[in-house]
Amino acid sequence: MQSASVVEARPPDTETDTGAGTALGLYAAVARGAFRRYSTYRAATLAGTFTNTVFGIILASSFLALWQARPNLGGYDQSQAVTYIWVSQALLVTVSVWGGGFQDEVQDRFRSGDIAVDLYRPVDFQGWWLATDLGRAGFQALVRGTVPLLVGALVFRTRMPEHPLTWVFFLVSVLLALLVSFGVRFLVSITGFWLHDSEGVRAVMLVVSMFFSGMLLPIVLFPGWLGDLARVMPWAALVKVPTDVFLERASGGGLLPALGFQLGWAAALLAAGRGAQWLATRRVVVQGG
Repeated sequence: MQSASVVEARPPDTETDTGAGTALGLYAAVARGAFRRYSTYRAATLAGTFTNTVFGIILASSFLALWQARPNLGGYDQSQAVTYIWVSQALLVTVSVWGGGFQDEVQDRFRSGDIAVDLYRPVDFQGWWLATDLGRAGFQALVRGTVPLLVGALVFRTRMPEHPLTWVFFLVSVLLALLVSFGVRFLVSITGFWLHDSEGVRAVMLVVSMFFSGMLLPIVLFPGWLGDLARVMPWAALVKVPTDVFLERASGGGLLPALGFQLGWAAALLAAGRGAQWLATRRVVVQGG
């Protein structure tokens, strides 16, 4: 039977232990390390890219049939509806819509008790895992983000941005989507300080995220109050807003509110995660140690 010991944990004062420049350099090194680590999983990456592409073809074909029966459904024409599918497939793993990424490693460290060691690193706990997730996302964007989108553009009639600056705004929106996603996943992972296993919370969050992000169906098609609710939830920042930016549905006067929506949720979730971290690290129960 595993025993439980209590460890008093105090997060390090990063402002005292390291200068700002040193800290930024360290986080950059962590991000680069995560990028290289994920790039070594070539077979898994190729298999995942192939899966994304196949599902994209199936969903795009289904959307074409639906939009032939209901032209301009939700304000999308056929090319926009198909493009929505391919952009969402590109975002699926890049911004971890269904969870994962650093969460798997954090959960393993809860089970082994190594999470206590993490709290004594001379870097911020939240910042360390954010840097790791940025490195992961950078690699996934290059492969599992770009390849399905290119295949979709070759196989189907898609709608690419008309203005060059849209690509810049789209990348900004993807970065903000990643920060929102990290904020949600960090809060889910931090529950492990109390539950010692966040898998149940993760399973629930996967369903909620896939539905309310618009990954399964554009939020604009949600009826009545459900659509109103989905549009103000943080998950709308993961898929709906980046696809709106890419399709230039959020442009001109609508661009800043869309990006501001993402930025607001990112700031709120990161702040909530820091607060939860402060509460959790007052007293850490390490299983088996």
